[in-house]
Amino acid sequence: MECKKEINREQCTCSYPCSRRGMCCECVAYHRSHGEIPGCFFPPEAERTYDRSVGYFVQVMSRR
Repeated sequence: MECKKEINREQCTCSYPCSRRGMCCECVAYHRSHGEIPGCFFPPEAERTYDRSVGYFVQVMSRR
């Protein structure tokens, strides 16, 4: 499967500058290996905290 890096970059909601931007497979693999969730899964205000922990994700999403 071909990576659509440029399209992914345009749609990426993560505000953290990193080398994986636009490469969703690499981003998910990276965060998964660290016990985290990628920023694009969080609402904008929560994403900007850069807390990618599963616990924070559950806390944020349980308030919705």
